[in-house]
Amino acid sequence: MAQEEELLATILVELKRGTITLVVLSQLTSPQYGYSLLQLLEEKHAGIEAGTLYPLLRRLEKQGLLVSEWDTTETRPRKYYQMSLMGKRIYHQLKLEWKNVVNQMAQFI
Repeated sequence: MAQEEELLATILVELKRGTITLVVLSQLTSPQYGYSLLQLLEEKHAGIEAGTLYPLLRRLEKQGLLVSEWDTTETRPRKYYQMSLMGKRIYHQLKLEWKNVVNQMAQFI
């Protein structure tokens, strides 16, 4: 049974990996800093770890899907992320593709 549970866990990680960018983009229609985004995702039971989220934010920014801005008005500086114009276009396309995948999967299962 342990082997079966291990296999299932591996497959679930692969399944989630394919959706994490869409999940994160969906929450960045307004500016969020890393920790607030983590809390928001946790509230929605997304199950994304900080060690996964922060590198993803940096990668999405480097790819041009996000823009960031430092807020230094508080005692603790925070880097806020938001979708760029290209990020919004990509997010829109990803949503359409996701709906297609859901419809296709509904035909199979």
